[in-house]
Amino acid sequence: MASLRCATRLASVYKRGIGAGFGVASHQLAPAWGAAATQVRLMSALSPEFESAKARLGTLSEDPGNEAKLKIYALFKQATVGAVNTKRPGMMDFVGRAKWDAWNSLGNMSQEEAQKNYINFVNSLAGAEEEQAKAQAESGQKYKNLLVTCENGLRTITLNRPAKMNAITVEMYEEWIAALKEAAEDPATVITVTTGAGNYYCSGNDLSNFANISPENMHEHSKNAGVLLNRFVSAFIDFPKPLIAVINGHAIGVSVTVLGLYDAVYATDKATFNTPFSNLGQSPEGCSSYTFPKIMGPGKANELLLFNKKITAHQACDLGLVTEVFPDASLQQEIWPRLQAYAKLPVKSLVYSKALTRDIEKDLLHKVNDMECDRLVERWTSDDCIKAIMNFFSRKK
Repeated sequence: MASLRCATRLASVYKRGIGAGFGVASHQLAPAWGAAATQVRLMSALSPEFESAKARLGTLSEDPGNEAKLKIYALFKQATVGAVNTKRPGMMDFVGRAKWDAWNSLGNMSQEEAQKNYINFVNSLAGAEEEQAKAQAESGQKYKNLLVTCENGLRTITLNRPAKMNAITVEMYEEWIAALKEAAEDPATVITVTTGAGNYYCSGNDLSNFANISPENMHEHSKNAGVLLNRFVSAFIDFPKPLIAVINGHAIGVSVTVLGLYDAVYATDKATFNTPFSNLGQSPEGCSSYTFPKIMGPGKANELLLFNKKITAHQACDLGLVTEVFPDASLQQEIWPRLQAYAKLPVKSLVYSKALTRDIEKDLLHKVNDMECDRLVERWTSDDCIKAIMNFFSRKK
């Protein structure tokens, strides 16, 4: 249970722990009264702007990420308290150590400068989010984390969180499921393509998915996550039309494992593929425990699924996971004309042909998906998974 408590403290860093500076009332962090007069003189000119920035921070709807939250926390402490005046927390307090290190990194930065930096940084985060919301409204997009277009039979689903390396949040899982359902039911869609915005195709699960976990709700959270993952993978198993991935950058975790359910995968030569399950005490998903051995053979599949081997695009192509590799400089120019040509093919012919090659295994794939998700629900609450996650984050400090 001790390791469980430590792990849940780690989980809280994703959204709450590091964000202790988010919306914290200034009186909670006030310095000793002896320095108060000096602090008031230093801060008085900026106080309204500082308070405004604090209020604006509370309006963010998107988690800005751990690095940003550490920076916000550090600047907030430096602005309201000054330089670090406490000892570094112990080894097991990963959250406390991360926050202390961030604060300490500011050295002797003045409180006035820290306030200015805090105001500028918060305003930049809020401004970027407002611009994104405005652009989404103007484009008529119905999804927050995806860009979806359909033209001449070619539907493109772009994972659109480039600042977060297209990591998948719970909300994004739901949107991706909905986007696939929409593509399946749309008579104007012939070919569906997934790709990523920015330098990553997808970096797997967003760490904010683990926020607000406690020892009391961990088992319930794991069950809910298992149900969501099962629905997500089922959307790929049941997708009736040709499904193609254009891997524009690095791919990690579930974004790799579901590739065995695609009909074609095209990749830039700069892409890498990584499924680091055992590093985190977890197990395969996306039906990869079945599709990967079938595609590449048991030995090669085990290197990826058991031993966390990261492979290049050319290696993935040699193994059969990737259909074709393109030079990064010409990927976009070469692949889209080909996909546009595919989209001109008769949709019923494509659907029936895919059914002949896929439907014979559909029931089996659903059983594999069920077994994988059941195992992951167990893994997420196991001692070795908790310890592996703790070790992973301790190495990142």
